[in-house]
Amino acid sequence: MRERDRQGADRRGISAHARATAEALFVTFLWSASWVLIKLGLPSIPPLTFAGLRYVMAFLCLAPALWIHRQEVRELSARSWTLVALLGVILYALTQGGQFLTLARLGATTFSLLLSFTVVVVALASLAQRRERPRALQWAGIGLAVIGAIAYFAPARGVGGSALGFTLAGITVAANAAAALLGRHVNRAKVARPIVVTAISMGIGAALLLAAGVCVEGLPRLSAPSWGLIAWLAVVNTAVAFTLWNKTLRTLSAVESSVINNTMLVQVAVLAWLFLGDTHGTIEIIGLVLVALGTLLVQLRAGSTPAP
Repeated sequence: MRERDRQGADRRGISAHARATAEALFVTFLWSASWVLIKLGLPSIPPLTFAGLRYVMAFLCLAPALWIHRQEVRELSARSWTLVALLGVILYALTQGGQFLTLARLGATTFSLLLSFTVVVVALASLAQRRERPRALQWAGIGLAVIGAIAYFAPARGVGGSALGFTLAGITVAANAAAALLGRHVNRAKVARPIVVTAISMGIGAALLLAAGVCVEGLPRLSAPSWGLIAWLAVVNTAVAFTLWNKTLRTLSAVESSVINNTMLVQVAVLAWLFLGDTHGTIEIIGLVLVALGTLLVQLRAGSTPAP
């Protein structure tokens, strides 16, 4: 009887793990599709306003959590408010605003490759903070990622995009890395539950983005399809995707989540080829795969435990 119960539990465990894996892959597909949808929407929607409207709508979806946990919100200290507000400025106003501005000037696959180097920057910064040397596996990952990038950008036909686009990409990578480090600090400090931190930081960052968009770009006249695109990105690809991803983290280990997340680089390339007409030669495809493998190796640590 006990053996039967144990087998049933094992079957349920395997089923739960398989379901979490499928859900995580679905989330990465939604996030990858966001790049294509943003590129399709940019000709008719100014980038900063586009980003601001997306995250304001996403914040409205998450706002009920602030009412549900209003006591926790009231008890936040001044220092906690400062950290969460700073996270909102860096993660949403700077990083997400930078992504939309960069996608207006660079191809989706090219920018996706550049942004993947956030992992390398974060890993090296974390090691520097702890005054540790990168392990052999991490050095190998960094080397693979660099080789992959060289292979991708090497073809004689050149890479499309302006100098301003590559500059914005560099700024966005730096902001994304800073947001990752600050977000890790905020979550480890446990200033509030994750949904509260996310809702407050997103609200602050989204308000700044929208205000900047209106000031710089003016009030655009948007068509019904444009509003529908913004709403889809806000509700499905942001609010729903974020909630579902956090749900998968209860089952998947940190390594498993990293492997799944790293598939985005290839997914973006495939989707950009299908819907944006981006074409890539064999060497460029190999470069993309090497960057994906390299950034994954940088994240791997011997004896790593599942993320909380």
